[in-house]
Order: sequence, then structure tokens, then C-alpha cells
Amino acid sequence: MDHFFTHTEPDASQPPEGGWSLKQAFFELAQTVLIAVVLYLGINSLTTRIRVQSISMQPTLYEKDFVLVNKLVYRFDQPKRGDVIVFKPPRDPEGEPYVKRVIGLPGDKVKIAAGQVYINDIPLQEPYIQASPLYHGSWLVPGDSLFVLGDNRNNSSDSHAWGMVPLANVLGRAEFVYFPFSHWKVLHPSTAAAATGP
Repeated sequence: MDHFFTHTEPDASQPPEGGWSLKQAFFELAQTVLIAVVLYLGINSLTTRIRVQSISMQPTLYEKDFVLVNKLVYRFDQPKRGDVIVFKPPRDPEGEPYVKRVIGLPGDKVKIAAGQVYINDIPLQEPYIQASPLYHGSWLVPGDSLFVLGDNRNNSSDSHAWGMVPLANVLGRAEFVYFPFSHWKVLHPSTAAAATGP
């Protein structure tokens, strides 16, 4: 009995088993790029990054530190005393954002005397400052504003010099320093201020 064997040439239009076609590779690459773009846009809608430009927040933040800022947190909550915030400067909203610490909340009476900050006549515990302030004064915080100070009290342009920060100017809360690696730190809640009784 004769046996007939047919020889079939491989289909050049199909990739070898277990292999990739150029079309499949392009599709996978396009998917990866799309996912990366969506993630990038999503992260940017929730956060921003700033580079510290001054010494006003030492020893918490140093010049040239890179900081991640949470833009979403104040859509659901109000700034708290001790928060390190990023905001548009009241005197120049189009200028470079400032980073300072929230000291006075809406309605608070802030007083600085003999190197001590008082909130509603209660002394504020501030383990984060560089040195006690050498200036003095008293301020009443309006209902739509914040009173902010730099941790480097005697080398900071802040509310003691130019007044309040409107809540509408606040861009977000500084969450952590991510570069340089030697300065890496989480800023909340470990550095939050707390007022205590006399």
C-alpha cells in the first residue's frame, strides 16, 4: 500500500510558535506607553514636586531639597497647625511658590514675645525651629487665612513680615523630602506642632 505524505510550507504571515510578530510588539509597546501616560497624568493631578529655594525652613528643609506635595489633601480637609504647606505668595501669586509652616489657623490670635510663640495665649511647643524668634508682635488671623512662619525664624520672609496667607492661595501639603537621599524624611505627622496649657 502506497503512503502519500504532503509537505506544507510554513505560513510566513504567522509568527513562529512562541514568537512575536511586529504587529504584536507594537501593540504591547503602545499599551505600555498609554499606561505610563495615564499613571503620569494621574500622579500629577494628585501631587506636585518642588525644589526648596531658600534657607527659611531649616532645619526641616534645606536649600535644594526636593519635596513631594499632596495637592488633594485640602480638598477634603482644612490645613492644621504644624502642617508644612506650599502656597502662592500673597504679594506675588504668579511667582515661585513658598513653603512654610502653619502656625495660626482662622480665628486664632497669634502673639510672639520673648522668643515664644503663643496661640490664643497658650505657648506653642516647637521642637522643629532653628532658633527662637528675635522679633515680637501680635496678629489676629482672619477667617479665610492662615498665619505661617519659617522654621528658621530669624531668616524667613513670612507672615510676621508681610501678613496672612489666604486659604485660596494654598497649593498643597508638603509630605516628604525625596532627594537628596541623605535628607529623606516624612514631614507629617512627626513634625506637627501642638499647643499645650501653661
